[in-house]
Formats: sequence, structure tokens, C-alpha cells
Amino acid sequence: MRIFRPAPCLAPVGPVRSRIFPRIAAVRSLMMAAGACLAGAGGSAAHAEANPLLQAVGAPEGLTLKAGIRSRIEAIDGQFRPDAAESDFMWSLKTTLFAEYDTGPVRFGAELWDARAYGQKRNSSAGTGEVNAMELIQAYVGLDVKGLGEGSKAALNVGRFALDIGSRRLVARQNFRNTTNAYTGAYFDWQGRAGDRLILLWSMPQIRLPEDADGIRDNEVEWDQETTDLQFFGGTFTKANVLGGTFEIYAYGLNERDSATRLTRNRHLYTPGFRAFRKPAKAVLDYDIEAAYQFGEARGSTSPSDVTDLDVSAYLIHAEVGRTWPQGWQPRLSLHFDLASGDGPGGKSYNRFDTLYGARRWEYGPTGLYGPVGRANLLSGGARIEVKPGKRVDGALMYRALWLADRTDSFASTSVRDRTGHSGRFAGHQLEGRVRYWLVPDLLRMDAGAAWLAKGRFLKDAPSAPAAGDTHYGYLDLALEF
Repeated sequence: MRIFRPAPCLAPVGPVRSRIFPRIAAVRSLMMAAGACLAGAGGSAAHAEANPLLQAVGAPEGLTLKAGIRSRIEAIDGQFRPDAAESDFMWSLKTTLFAEYDTGPVRFGAELWDARAYGQKRNSSAGTGEVNAMELIQAYVGLDVKGLGEGSKAALNVGRFALDIGSRRLVARQNFRNTTNAYTGAYFDWQGRAGDRLILLWSMPQIRLPEDADGIRDNEVEWDQETTDLQFFGGTFTKANVLGGTFEIYAYGLNERDSATRLTRNRHLYTPGFRAFRKPAKAVLDYDIEAAYQFGEARGSTSPSDVTDLDVSAYLIHAEVGRTWPQGWQPRLSLHFDLASGDGPGGKSYNRFDTLYGARRWEYGPTGLYGPVGRANLLSGGARIEVKPGKRVDGALMYRALWLADRTDSFASTSVRDRTGHSGRFAGHQLEGRVRYWLVPDLLRMDAGAAWLAKGRFLKDAPSAPAAGDTHYGYLDLALEF
């Protein structure tokens, strides 16, 4: 039996230096890795039909093994962030290995996540979203619970874990980003026969380390921390078959305080909300409406001299409607509206929405070296077209117009701010697209995308806005999954 060995695919070719990896070598390595993977796979679907990891260990009953290796090159010019490289390049590698052994009612699981980056400039925007070397993000014990309803299933998981909840706007396991959110604690997940679902959660979110620029640039291995000084908890209930779709209600809490080694904004946030949606389907009008309100207390900064607790009042609104046509490329056209509050002048309250542990790539465009749009101080409308020309390929193109919800706060995820409000509210236009293609079905996939941020008055005239022209960004992924 031939055992497929993934290590040579998408791994660095030749020696890799711990600081700055040359751009040419990065591109050369990616191209050679693609060739090696294609040659190793031989274009055969046999490798997609059976997990080579399980085959290698004899496929024992109750054992699940999954692994993935992703290599990405990305580049940006016309930077929108203050104090970051005007143009930058990065080669990132993400390697994951997941194992779970199911003994019956008890399961033991673990996942290793190794995220590294090379070639970025010393003043790069790359941070803990790109680098988290050799981290055990999951290490849990799961207990399957019986007798909670006919046809239902339930589980209690304790330890380290990562998970998606609901729309993923507030709690998500990252897919596009090189690193992911993860938690230490416990969660209970019940699923009814009719599609209803209840999730209850208490956790200490893992603080990704290292955080310093040198440690990130050197891809240092440092164990992520969890502490009772940062606690995240809450629950969500999903009711299926409501008005032809699904209805969710949820409430989350976040309690944070300073420690001897870490300064924070001392957030004490409570976020109730709801979501009503119908999943996209052929020849059916689909929709996704979500609204959340946030209250509590927080400080305006992490400065040790800032000891004023401000009352929080913030909100998030998302509305989307779409339709999929069954003919030809099965195009889906959707219209989008997003509103997330910003912090107004005066300083007597805090009004900037906090997206907690959500993901944003699928909604707002690529992140990584890019990612100007996020769920804070945002007013945006747009349209997206998605197509599926075949089983192996899909693509999407989206346009957004961008404004500030409050002209005195920093715009979305850019850190650009005009406290006087004299730079107006129009941030610009964003056009972004992607194409994904399975080179080997269910095994090796290519993902390529680009984004253009045509800066508006605010991103040109605000005092902290870099004079760098419009932003252009592109990336290319090769991902091996089995």
C-alpha cells in the first residue's frame, strides 16, 4: 500500500531563516510545492476517497484523524493603516493535525495548529492573526449525553476547544486567517431531531502568544495563555422551521480585567441578539437578518492612567437577501446592508461595537495583510455575485460602498481617525473577488483572490491617514486537506 506523505507538499524548499525569508525564494517554494503535490497525488481520486492517515495507522475503530497544510503568498500596496509598511509581502504556512478517539460515551480530542509567516517587513501589520507557532488549540474530553429527547443528541466538552456558533459574526473558528480563536473551558451542545439546537458556553479565551514584534517575526513558540482575568460565556438557541427559515436568539458576556502583566480596557460587555435566516437554495429567495445590542462598561483605552469606566451602548445590524438561479453556472445574486455603531464625541459613554470573537472574511473580504472592513463604526451597502461553473470551481465578486457610522471614531479596522470629524464620513469603495479550484477533488485546492480599496475622502484626508494612494491586494493559496 502506498502511503501518501504530506510533509513535502507546501513545506519550505531549502533552508528557512527565522527572520526575513526572501520573496523570490518564497514564490519559488510555493511553485515547487504545488508541483510536488500534483505529482504526488498523480491526479488520482483514490486519495480523496480514503484518509491516508487512518490507513497508515491501520484505521482503528473509533479513531478520527484529519490534517491540513496551507501555503499562501499575499502582497499589498497603498497601505491604509497608519504606521505600517506602505507595501508588504508575506508567505505564510498553516499546518493542522486533529485527532479524536471515541470510546463510546467518552471522546478524547486534540488539535495542533502551527501558523508561521515569512518575508514581511519589519514594520509589517502582520501580528498574532498570522503567527502562532506549534500551539495545541484543542485538547478536550467529550461526553455524549443520552436521554434528552427522542432522536436528539447532546455532548459536553471540557478542556481546550475551538468552535463556530450561529452566523460566526460573534463566535467563530477562523478559516481564512492564519491563526484561530480558541478557548479553555466547557460547552454543552444539544441538537434536536427537528433541527433545534442549544449551545451553552463558559470559557477563558486563549491569548495568542508571542505578541511582541520580534517574537512574531521569529515565529517563536510560546504557549498561549488562559486566565480568569478574561472570561467569555453565554448561550444560543436555534429554532428550526420558523416562517420557512430558522430563528436564533443568543446572549454573550465578556468580563476582562487588568493583570500584573497585561493591561486591558477592562471590558464588561453583554451582547444579546437575534438572527433570522433561510439558507441559499436553488430558485428560492434566501435571507439573513441579524441584530445585536451591547451594553456594560469599558474604558476608552488600555493606558494605565485611564481608570474611567464608561457606560457601553453599541449595536450591530446586518441584512442580506439573495436568490440562486438553477441554470448554467447557478449564479446567486445578493444585496447586503451592514451597520455597526461607532464611538461618538464627548467621552461620557462608549459606543463602538465589539465583534468579540467573530470572523469576517466571507462577509467583508480578505484579512491577513488586508482587512480594512470590520464590524465597528461601519455603514455599508453592497452586492455580491457567486457562481459555480462546475463541481471543482466556484467564484465570487463583491462591491461595497463604505461610510463611517460616526465621523469622530476610527473607521472599521483601519485605525484611521479624525477626532474633529472634519474629514467627513465617506471611506471609499471596495471591490473584491476570489476563485477556488479543486486541483485534486477533496484533496488539493487552489484559492486566489484580489481586492481594491478606492479610498474616499476620509481615508485620504484624515490626520492619521497614510498618503499612499488606493490599496491593492492579492493572494494565492494552495491547501492540502485530508
